Amino acid sequence: MHESYRNPLCSRYASRTMQHIFSDDFKFSTWRKLWVALAESEQELGLPITDAQIRQMRAHIDDIDYDMAAAEEKRVRHDVMAHVHTFGACCPDAKPIIHLGATSCFVGDNTDIIQMREGLWQVRRLLVNTLDALAEFMEQWKDQPTLAFTHFQAAQPTTVGKRATLWAHDLLMDLERLNFELDHLKLRGCKGTTGTGASFLELFHGDVEKVRELDQRVTEKMGFSAAYPVTGQTYSRKVDFQVLAVLSGIAQSAAKFSNDIRLLSHLKEFDEPFESGQIGSSAMAYKRNPMRSERIASLSRYVMCDLLNPSITAATQWFERTLDDSANRRISIPEAFLAVDAILQLYTNIVTGGTPYPKVMERHLNEELPFMATENIMMDCVERGGDRQELHEAIRQHSVAVAKQMKLEGGSNDLLDRIAADDRFPMSREELESLLDVHKFTGCAKEQTEDFLKKCVRPVLEEYKDLLGAEVSINV
Repeated sequence: MHESYRNPLCSRYASRTMQHIFSDDFKFSTWRKLWVALAESEQELGLPITDAQIRQMRAHIDDIDYDMAAAEEKRVRHDVMAHVHTFGACCPDAKPIIHLGATSCFVGDNTDIIQMREGLWQVRRLLVNTLDALAEFMEQWKDQPTLAFTHFQAAQPTTVGKRATLWAHDLLMDLERLNFELDHLKLRGCKGTTGTGASFLELFHGDVEKVRELDQRVTEKMGFSAAYPVTGQTYSRKVDFQVLAVLSGIAQSAAKFSNDIRLLSHLKEFDEPFESGQIGSSAMAYKRNPMRSERIASLSRYVMCDLLNPSITAATQWFERTLDDSANRRISIPEAFLAVDAILQLYTNIVTGGTPYPKVMERHLNEELPFMATENIMMDCVERGGDRQELHEAIRQHSVAVAKQMKLEGGSNDLLDRIAADDRFPMSREELESLLDVHKFTGCAKEQTEDFLKKCVRPVLEEYKDLLGAEVSINV
């Protein structure tokens, strides 16, 4: 077990559910289901295939002899034919009709589509649960003031809940794209070796309508309403790109979230979940590194880079097909799903188990609020008869001096004391303090959060309420 490389996406990060979707058991049992659907449809359309043959195939969908399949593939150097022979060995009566008229892509491509659909369903489940966690977070912290940043420089305050709406909005956009791809994902169907259906036309003695009907019947038996209208030997590899683009989008959203959390961790305004025995650093025992957010960033980077694989694959296919896609797709497609599965579990875990620190936020706000209040101070003094230009210059001079003191000497922000002592400002220290209510500076943040929850998030959670309650597990 430990003498060979193991993919860490399986051993460390992704859920058992997603691992199963791209497992050998799922893949090769789906191949057999496709062969059963093909045989049933061919029988229904008049080919001499017996009920007994189909029953025999159905009885052996899951009992796959992997040792025999491996030996056969080593002998014939062809994975599909190896499994045709392996299936035929346990279905001797059906052996003559297994894979009748089909090409390798009948099982290979159709199974890839089915796996991607199952994978997208699982991603949607996790995505909805992440949104549900964010909804609770937004509701709880919708009125908690915090310093906002532009260019990572202090800007007008916002609230913690309002900031979280930005994270959730990205995920809603991802969910919309995911649903679009699911709604438009089709089966390859039965198209023959170059997409012309020639082998099936031969089987049905030139009956084009039966070839069309075969395609539709197999498609419906496999749980799809439609197959792609035209293919070469393969379905267009643009499909893979479009599916992985959804996963890349989720990775982008999660990476942005993780970067914000990492910066908030540095500011000591937010801590990730941290178990009692967890070690932050092998050398610095006091550290609490934001390792889960860093893992999101790391895995997200992989998924975003992985999108280049289906892009190049789609662009470089020759005519009806080449095989330079196969080895790449075996790696790039499953790993994108496994990584996003891990990313969303980490995302949910951080939101549900993390800890905001309002007192630290208050301290940071107090360091900046006097600067932010200067415009209100100036307008109030003008109403009392002051000269706007003179007041502006006085505030500028005081602000520059205070900022210099804070940076060079590590001093506190005494801007209000300086203004109160300046005769050009007809306001007492108490009157100046009254202008520093932080809620006067957060604008409509609370109301925007409430509106966003009511109009955008909660309707989605209601629509997908059956998906809520997904178990989240972080292995390391």
